[in-house]
Amino acid sequence: MIRVATRKSTLAQVQADTIIDLIKEKLNIEAKKVLYTTKGDMILDKTLDKVGGKGLFTKDIEYALLKGEADCAVHSMKDVPFDLGEEFQIIATPVREDARDAFVSISGQSFYELRKGARIGTSSRRRAMQLLSLRGDLEIVPIRGNVETRIKKIEEEELDGVVLAAAGLKRLNLDAIITDYFDVDEFIPAANQGILGVEILRNSSYKETLSKIDNEDVHFCCRVEKYIMKLLNGGCHSASCAYARLEKDRIYIVAANEVSGVLKKSSIEGHKDDYMNLCNRLVQKIS
Repeated sequence: MIRVATRKSTLAQVQADTIIDLIKEKLNIEAKKVLYTTKGDMILDKTLDKVGGKGLFTKDIEYALLKGEADCAVHSMKDVPFDLGEEFQIIATPVREDARDAFVSISGQSFYELRKGARIGTSSRRRAMQLLSLRGDLEIVPIRGNVETRIKKIEEEELDGVVLAAAGLKRLNLDAIITDYFDVDEFIPAANQGILGVEILRNSSYKETLSKIDNEDVHFCCRVEKYIMKLLNGGCHSASCAYARLEKDRIYIVAANEVSGVLKKSSIEGHKDDYMNLCNRLVQKIS
């Protein structure tokens, strides 16, 4: 029996169930969830950059691995810092759901038809800057909480809509409420958005076993996007973002970086074996 650590939120549990089903289907091994509440789940009145960054969603779960309370952990890879502790390893990234950001309005009104000065909820600087680049008249309202909480805040805070990851909405079977999808070139996703990762201790006895559920193409794009974020020193304190797409042996990468309050965007493509050079050239263009 493999013990799978995850956060208590509905979405986190659905994501863990996806991995548990894969473990059962591909490895014929039973698995169960071990639930944790992280600091990131508890501190909802401040933005992540004010209270310690994305690692707040993973540190408590990593501590459970170190204590031997769980054999692996399932994370949204966009919540995993690009520098893991040396004791840990992402052994598999089996799936990537839709990487795009999505706009949700209770009225069903399209983002592009919103009234002037419309109020849009998001706590993400990346999303806020890209929203304002599309519609400079918008009022951005900071909101935190799980997916369901943020949807409720449309009514509670009299918002015209919110921007959320399409992946989370689809995993919760809420994609019917999506009003618009933003194209990845127009509205660059967070690095690793939609990717699920399985984390273990480097000396785990399950290392070889769990590596069998990995998806090499997803893992490659995950690594490329994380590498760009490392080069940019990006995190939740900035609007830096990156998205990579593989087509056979070719890779397409688009990224953005905030420079003096302005979001600079660019893209590059080439052979996937040359990804480090491509990433460095792309980062030079947006620095």
